[in-house]
Amino acid sequence: MIDLYVYQVKLPAGINEMVTPGAEDDYTIYINSELPPQKKLDAYRHAVNHCKRNDFGGYDVQIIEKEAHSGRED
Repeated sequence: MIDLYVYQVKLPAGINEMVTPGAEDDYTIYINSELPPQKKLDAYRHAVNHCKRNDFGGYDVQIIEKEAHSGRED
């Protein structure tokens, strides 16, 4: 089981969410507070899928995002 800590913060334009992994199956998700409600939900789901897949092991971010947007649980 993973623990998620979710915050709404103002992020730079074009950034919907950010995720930082913790030490033990926990992640902090930052959702852009400037997004409309549906986009916030979409950003949250996208971030959770990255957490579930543990996409933080040093892979190329472009490959991770391409896979995330190719219909894998997103």
